[in-house]
Amino acid sequence: MAERRVLCVGLVCLDIISVVDAYPAEDTDTSFVLEDLRRRGVQLPHRVVHAGCAFPTSVVISSASRGTRTILHSNRNLPDVTAQDFEQVDLSQYKWIHWEGRNAAEQVKMIQRVEEHNRGCAPHQRIATSVEVEKPREELYQLLGYGDVVFVSKDVAKVFGFQSAPEAVRGLSSRVRPGTTLICAWAEQGADALGPAGELVHADAVPPARIVDTLGAGDTFNAAVIFALSAGRGLQEALAFGCEVAGRKCGVPGYDGIV
Repeated sequence: MAERRVLCVGLVCLDIISVVDAYPAEDTDTSFVLEDLRRRGVQLPHRVVHAGCAFPTSVVISSASRGTRTILHSNRNLPDVTAQDFEQVDLSQYKWIHWEGRNAAEQVKMIQRVEEHNRGCAPHQRIATSVEVEKPREELYQLLGYGDVVFVSKDVAKVFGFQSAPEAVRGLSSRVRPGTTLICAWAEQGADALGPAGELVHADAVPPARIVDTLGAGDTFNAAVIFALSAGRGLQEALAFGCEVAGRKCGVPGYDGIV
């Protein structure tokens, strides 16, 4: 009779272990981020502090050979910014306000406050607004109807059935207000925009000699376009500048050395 063996029933898990000299002390994530932003000249007068909330963190696994990344994100209990939080902002200090699409219903209220403010201002004192609809979530699509500039991601465009940036900005134009600038970046194919008068504008991608890190390339593109438009540059120039800066970002780790 053959020797009987032990049978184990369960799941197998691959543990990837990182060994560090010392684990960061409590709340160093928050202090690191705040100090890093200040060091780069980002002012934080309106930040909202929630006692007892953990700071959101992501562990990013970046492929050196392909430039791709896998993101493990954790946000245990930090709430999104509310319209009530936004009421504390002195709008007269700003010429442009941008929203990353998140809790859309609250963000619509914030945008409506800016619109009400603008109605009482001279044209040169009005605040320009922009929104980004990046994630394919039904709740966010209402934001397409707000903002002077609307950024739509490739992922969202594909959910609507579009297979290119020109197709996306044309097809989604019925969802935005008349006079809105609609922008869609499409990775290595560059970016396209539909201007306020219905003109289609394209800018080629500007890839680096070697792709190092693509994390944050979309945010970099948005920031560069907003910077250019808010400085009075035309749509064509702003779109090209966005592609150029996003391309530089893909060629360096992190954000140091982009400009």
